Amino acid sequence: MTNPYKSLEKEAFWRPFVAERSMFDITDLWRPKHKIDNKTQISTYGSCFAQHIGRALDERGFKWLRTEKPPQRLSEENKKLFNFDIFSSRTGNIYTTSLLKQWCSWAAGTEAVPEEVWEHDGRYYDPFRPIVEPNGFASADEVHKTRRVTIQSFKKSITDCDIFVFTLGLTESWFNSEHGYEYPMCPGTAAGEFDGEKHVFVNQQYEDIKASLLDAMEIVRELNPAIKFILTVSPVPLTATYSGNNVLVATMESKSVLRAVAGCLARESEAIDYFPSYEIINSPVFRGAFFEPNMRSVNPHGVGFVMDTFFKCQKLKVTGALGVSKEDAKCEEEILGSFGGTK
Repeated sequence: MTNPYKSLEKEAFWRPFVAERSMFDITDLWRPKHKIDNKTQISTYGSCFAQHIGRALDERGFKWLRTEKPPQRLSEENKKLFNFDIFSSRTGNIYTTSLLKQWCSWAAGTEAVPEEVWEHDGRYYDPFRPIVEPNGFASADEVHKTRRVTIQSFKKSITDCDIFVFTLGLTESWFNSEHGYEYPMCPGTAAGEFDGEKHVFVNQQYEDIKASLLDAMEIVRELNPAIKFILTVSPVPLTATYSGNNVLVATMESKSVLRAVAGCLARESEAIDYFPSYEIINSPVFRGAFFEPNMRSVNPHGVGFVMDTFFKCQKLKVTGALGVSKEDAKCEEEILGSFGGTK
């Protein structure tokens, strides 16, 4: 009987696909289920790395759907400072699948929106968007009002879009033990005050993460039955961990669990796809070249390579593509040289 591996394409084998190629030629890593064009409406949410996807779509002339508009004449610097045009609406980072489910439930009206507001030195902060207004709001009423605007904008970004992109970021999370709702970050870090009796840490496991994401997607489909999903996993390591493990170990466990969830759902449904931004940045093939010296922040070269891969795999024209330019070749030689290696 013929060896079944004989009929496989070269991408199934490490030597021809990886070892014998330039690291900057390894771009055909994805076979998209959902094709996009310049009419496809795409919403983006998730952890901090998700913002690069929306920006890349916008820069290349595609339809990055933004349903919460900044005030007129607001400078580009202040748009970013006040968290406009970071995601499709002004939610701030949505790190966990349970937090995504919470936002979807608020948008669909199936769960009541909490009334909680944090106050400090006469300024008011939204516990569910603690950094969207860097100096806080003028009143609790303003917090509630702008939160309602964001929820409606979030809902519109679901009902009006064709593809919903979500970047999974964390397994570690903080909940209000009395009411059961989740905060995007630990109270007392960016804003608020920590209460050990009320604020509870949960390091979510595979089953819960998968269930929350499926629930969130079901709510989204009820609002927009034709919607498709693209999942990614943030390559950015944890800033800190409350798990009791070393931060490096906690990071690898967290990202591995999230990657497993995303891969499982993509295999189970034609409506769900997975794009390998996590693998592109973190694979040993790229030798850490796409991280800043702190080994946490992804550098512009890495972001560009990830997004060029996205568009190349879609068979779309890549403007400003990295390719194998002289600059890339020099960069590659420097990276390989620092490890004592060759092509």
